[in-house]
Amino acid sequence: MSEITRITPGVRMSKATIFNGVAYLCGQVPDNSDCDICDQARNMLEKVDALLKEAGSDRKHVLSVLVYLRDMKDFAGFNSVWDTWFEEGYAPARACIEARLARPELLCEVSVTAAVIEK
Repeated sequence: MSEITRITPGVRMSKATIFNGVAYLCGQVPDNSDCDICDQARNMLEKVDALLKEAGSDRKHVLSVLVYLRDMKDFAGFNSVWDTWFEEGYAPARACIEARLARPELLCEVSVTAAVIEK
């Protein structure tokens, strides 16, 4: 049976969990919550990049993303950042929903699943 690896485990959650070559990242939110959707999305995706690297993956190996937007009026702004984040041909499966987020100043959050790169 494969071993489960947890990255930065805590009482409530781990930053990521890896099992059978798949990394499941915890929900990522921006650190810069005092700005517009584009800046929040950029910051949040930078955090995703760092956590993917820590988990042994990268953007090209993202399998699925669930996007949470506080308000669907930010859909176009979010997508303007999203569309430049992936190289052509590497966009993952994705769903986008409107949701109340943990803090009112947050405009977006993502939950990412990625394949771990075999070495």
